[in-house]
Parts: sequence; C-alpha cells; structure tokens
Amino acid sequence: MFSKEEHKLNSLFGPQSEFKGELAVKGLLRVDGSVTGKIQADQLILSETAEVQGDLLAKKIIVGGRVKGNLKASELVEIQSKGRVEGDVCTDKLLVVEGGEFNGRIEMNEEAPKVMDFGTKFPEASAK
Repeated sequence: MFSKEEHKLNSLFGPQSEFKGELAVKGLLRVDGSVTGKIQADQLILSETAEVQGDLLAKKIIVGGRVKGNLKASELVEIQSKGRVEGDVCTDKLLVVEGGEFNGRIEMNEEAPKVMDFGTKFPEASAK
C-alpha cells in the first residue's frame, strides 16, 4: 500500500498511551493507543488496538481499530476487517475489507485537492 520510503515508520504511539489534543506528524504515524482530538500525518496507520475520537487528515489512512470522527485523505482510506469508522470520509479511493464497518457519508472526487487542512468542510449532502 505504501512505497518503501513511505513505509518507514517515523512515529509510534504505543498501545498503553493516551493523548488529548491536536497531533501533527511528518511521515508515517502508527497509532496503537487512545487519542481524543485531531491527528494529521503524511500517512496514518491505526492498529486493531487504536481508538480515536476526532478527525484524521493524511494522504493515506489505514484503519484497523475504531474511529469516531471525520477522515480526510487525499489518496486513500482503507478500513480493514476489524476496523470501525463512524463519521464522514472524504477521499479519492475507499477500500472496505470484508468485516470492516463504515457508518457515515462519503465524498469521493477524483479532482479532490491534494493539500487539505482541518478547516476544509465536508460538502452538504444534496437532496435527490
């Protein structure tokens, strides 16, 4: 899923760790613990033990644990078999592996901006 350079783990947030606030990391971040707040990284991996309540922003996001919040990824969001997402997703590509759960709205746009920030709003659902 990641290139060799992207696959190098830059930061690890351990399984017994808890964090509240905004976290910004350059490179690849793996979260095994509990986070309440916003996370921004180049690439983000949430392991099966990860629990996040807050928004996530990255080029690529892999969810193996639980997320309650919005996900914005300029390239890919992958929800693995034990992954649970409750919130809106904005991305170019979405992959939900059998067993994975997604509860929310999705905005997929091939013309999505490659640079996003937490101020970016999700578009309102249009009535059809």
